Amino acid sequence: MDKELSSQCAVCEHPARERACMNPKGKGAKGCPTMVSRTVSEKARREYDKENIREFARQASIQEGECYTGRDKKPFVMHPVKPRIVEIAEFADKMAYKKLGLIFCMGLAKEASLVNEMLEYHGFEVVSIVCKAGCVSKEEIGVKEDEKIQAGKHETMCNPILQAMVANEAKTDFNILLGLCVGHDSLFFKYADAPTTVLAVKDRVTGHNPLAAIYTMGNFYSWVKSGKSTTR
Repeated sequence: MDKELSSQCAVCEHPARERACMNPKGKGAKGCPTMVSRTVSEKARREYDKENIREFARQASIQEGECYTGRDKKPFVMHPVKPRIVEIAEFADKMAYKKLGLIFCMGLAKEASLVNEMLEYHGFEVVSIVCKAGCVSKEEIGVKEDEKIQAGKHETMCNPILQAMVANEAKTDFNILLGLCVGHDSLFFKYADAPTTVLAVKDRVTGHNPLAAIYTMGNFYSWVKSGKSTTR
């Protein structure tokens, strides 16, 4: 697709409330998917006619609304009240899910234990699977010694495919990702049967808060934008 006609929502120059996606009479830049991709848009809308997809989307929207308090007051002032872990538990309950897969990184084992405890307290059966399951050496996938974290030692590779297969075998209703690495999370999504959400992603530098680097890209993290990292 020509870049001029491809979707470029991230650089749309119109204020949010004046955009075609937010306002039926709104405006859109070149390539605006709301205004240009009519055929694809209608195809997507038909997917919501499927009962299971429609209910999933409906409950997700209800959950979104319930994250704010004072919605009955005028004028409405956005006041969020629920952290993501609470949202996940409430959404799973709305969908009548019973068995949850907790797919986590070894580096967040402590956090996984707390999440597991919280979910079980709310009545869910939790199937937890660590990233290093299988104890497969990194050499098996062609990783060289100088490409390891610690050269000269055995290093078990992250095994998101096994994590997905164990979750599939357990027939989890819903999976929760906690701290998987870039790429490993992608493989889990690819191989998992059940729908999956993300509680937290891996970001070793920011304490797993990747937006910190985005928020400070104008000063402390300017090297992220320039690509001139001194740590390589």
